[in-house]
Amino acid sequence: MENNLEKIVFLIDADNTQLAKLGAVIREISTHGRIVVKRAYGNWKKDALKNWEDELKRLAIKAEQQFDYVTRKNATDMALVIDAMDLLHKQIYDAFVIVASDSDYTPLAIHLHEAGVYVLGVGEKKTPESFKNSCDEFIFLENLDSTMKKSSSGQANAKSGGRKSGSAENRRGEQEDKRAETEDKREEAEDKNEEIEDKHEDIEEIHSLLKIASDKYQDNDGYVNISAAGNYIKRVKPDFDVRTYGFSKLPQLIEAFPQKYEMTKFQGKGTVKIVAYKCRE
Repeated sequence: MENNLEKIVFLIDADNTQLAKLGAVIREISTHGRIVVKRAYGNWKKDALKNWEDELKRLAIKAEQQFDYVTRKNATDMALVIDAMDLLHKQIYDAFVIVASDSDYTPLAIHLHEAGVYVLGVGEKKTPESFKNSCDEFIFLENLDSTMKKSSSGQANAKSGGRKSGSAENRRGEQEDKRAETEDKREEAEDKNEEIEDKHEDIEEIHSLLKIASDKYQDNDGYVNISAAGNYIKRVKPDFDVRTYGFSKLPQLIEAFPQKYEMTKFQGKGTVKIVAYKCRE
């Protein structure tokens, strides 16, 4: 998603998303800009939505009541679409976020996109391709709040066994710890690589897109800006998210395949440092 979007509209289909992930979604979207409209649509008289009230109040989200006029017919999506069109016609918003996993929102996303605003969908991995591909970007709920930070200090202290610094024995022990840590990291990288290949068959599609980006955008030395490559992949595959493959950043994914890519860093304009890669033959 484009950074520094000044005005973002955030619309939630409560019948079609996970309440537990709502805070995580707002944190994710807020990294890209200022959310000025926050609305959730649903029939709040339903037992299935009875737990939403406290969370909507906490997150300052306006609850829009929508009755089911006909049994087994959900009018929530229509109410959301009507409001989205009204907000679009004000021509003051930079982006629209639709939180749902329903293909019924595909025409809305297409219309918003054609109007020139940035469209971001948020939903489960089961979301139909039509809705995902009609957005500029699509975020999987399963990828939110899934990153766990590990503390290396505790592991280092455990391996040192409480040895005192300064002694020859301690220096030898530290060297052994470093060798063991290096070996552990290498094995961990190999295991992660195998896990990626096993669990995510479409990783080959990402490799193919990285190759295309390299062919199209490489400089005279054969390197391509990873940021430019990431933007290209997102345009082709809106639901691309490196967290799906177990990484937090695209450079980490590329670095995990040294047999395919060579990475480098160089100084750009001012203080900007550029990370680039090139494909190995």
